[in-house]
Amino acid sequence: MRLSFNNTQTAFAYKTNKELQAGRFLFGTMNYSWFAAIGVRLTPFLMKTGLPVHGAIRQTIFKQFVGGETLEQTAKIAKRLGDYNVQVILDYGVEAKQGEENFDKARDVFIRVIEYAATQPNIPYISVKITGIARFGLLKTLNSAPRLRSGVHDHEEEDAEWDRVRERMYDICEKAAEKNIGVLIDAEESWIQDPIDRLSVEMMEIFNRENCIVFNTIQLYRHDRMNFLKMYHNIAKQRGFILGVKIVRGAYMEKERARAAQKGYPSPIQQDKSFTDGDFNSAVEYCIDNIEDIATVIATHNEYSNLHAAELLDAKGIPHNHEHIHFSQLYGMSDNITFNLAKAGYSVSKYLPFGPIRDVIPYLMRRAQENSSMNGQTSRELLLIKSELKRRTKAAKESKSKKASLVNS
Repeated sequence: MRLSFNNTQTAFAYKTNKELQAGRFLFGTMNYSWFAAIGVRLTPFLMKTGLPVHGAIRQTIFKQFVGGETLEQTAKIAKRLGDYNVQVILDYGVEAKQGEENFDKARDVFIRVIEYAATQPNIPYISVKITGIARFGLLKTLNSAPRLRSGVHDHEEEDAEWDRVRERMYDICEKAAEKNIGVLIDAEESWIQDPIDRLSVEMMEIFNRENCIVFNTIQLYRHDRMNFLKMYHNIAKQRGFILGVKIVRGAYMEKERARAAQKGYPSPIQQDKSFTDGDFNSAVEYCIDNIEDIATVIATHNEYSNLHAAELLDAKGIPHNHEHIHFSQLYGMSDNITFNLAKAGYSVSKYLPFGPIRDVIPYLMRRAQENSSMNGQTSRELLLIKSELKRRTKAAKESKSKKASLVNS
């Protein structure tokens, strides 16, 4: 294979020098973990005080990781990505607000986002968090409650509340099926994940008969998820629907371990990163081996895992743009992976959040924490940006020298 993630010219072709310099400054700042930690604590506080910090946030971390405050602003980024054959997973990045009225409003927003995505040529998916349409406490109760044959558990009031959640999710998936837009259901903490898994199966059984509309997210940093994937696949085969999965390493490791230690139960997290990596790559292999039954979004910034998946497709003679395989990385990160995959003809997207600055602050703080804590990630981003700026400077000098030679001759 000629696929390489070191080609910075391809990776940053869509970025101006000014944008790369801004990225170099931001990742350089994030490279100091102590500075990032202070920023993560201080930024939400400054936002609440009403101090004029919006402009600074908009021009730095927001611009790097978010598509815009509105769909209209985000459309410009989506079109720009599309010019390089990069698709988009659209995510309304506002964190969940409590109350049935707010949950209904969130459902309506998700439906509007689906309708918008259907008008765009390179937005095949949207992302949905169940905690945006359901009370966290309800999910927690259902996760641990004994199930009855006739329903979820023996609390009539909460059964009715759960029915409303199911109706909201049905409305979202029904619109998605009508518009042929995929719905990626985000993974959540292990102590609320079980009802989300069951809801996703219910929606897949309805909407994934002929093509894959509904996807559930599997976090492979949990030691039980590889077996879960195989069980999930068996259920899909028995019930006659296409299994849709987005496979990720995971997002709640520190929180999961802390809660397990506090409450005295075995941690659901893998022993160490090597086990997570092993299960992630095994999941990739399993999904590709069963590509007719399973539609997969491979969502990772790990270069080896992306290259391994690409090599597997080639080894098995599977087209790079097969409808059941899709790669994805977060907007603002790992452009070297995304754009080199796109140039090689693979189906790949950027996960592109949007929303008002004040509302997406929690998302931005997670990005800051992730970049400062991921081993080598920020350094890798910095190295790639610096390498491309150096290449461009050299190319500009060579071009100028050639022009001068032509004039003199």
